[in-house]
Amino acid sequence: MTEAGPFGAVEAPAGPVEKSMPSYDQPDVLDRNLSEVLQEIRVAQTGVQILFAFLLSLPFTSGFRSASVPDRAVYLTALLATVGAASMLIAPVAFHRILFRRRRRPDIVRGANRFAIVGLALMVVGVSAAVLFASSFVIGTLGGSIIGGIVFVWFSGWWFAVPFHHLHQRDDHPVAVPVSSSSPLHRPTMHAVSHARAARTR
Repeated sequence: MTEAGPFGAVEAPAGPVEKSMPSYDQPDVLDRNLSEVLQEIRVAQTGVQILFAFLLSLPFTSGFRSASVPDRAVYLTALLATVGAASMLIAPVAFHRILFRRRRRPDIVRGANRFAIVGLALMVVGVSAAVLFASSFVIGTLGGSIIGGIVFVWFSGWWFAVPFHHLHQRDDHPVAVPVSSSSPLHRPTMHAVSHARAARTR
């Protein structure tokens, strides 16, 4: 396929070509990223709230009085990890409010992303410890430890190991878009220009 250029006919590239990714500092990209992070945090906050309410009600039940010292330690681990997860998942709200209209949107997006990752990590610990505490009452300490370990590996694998595995893989599917008339790829290359000039002199 050829197109007319300022120096004559120039061969245009056939098929779609790769387009460079937009800068992550662009306002529209930052707004979309912040919106995505906040929506994901809302989903995680629901699970943290349910777990937090369950853990807060346990000490007031009659069965909790028979819990051993190790069981109480596991319970405190679950409670404190859940509190930490709740604080990290709510932190982006305070971060955004304090830096609101200060032209710090990149800092807000990066901070919200880090808070969310730390909050999810603490949530894994809280859920695993809560399952260990509850299952120990049902099937004993050994069985509860096995189930708690399985839960920890399950959550850690799907929430962190699998995403980080894909993060370090090479992207074999780049975004391809049709070349527009304003694209630099439509400009004649030096090789095409020299051919066009040689054709004119003949």
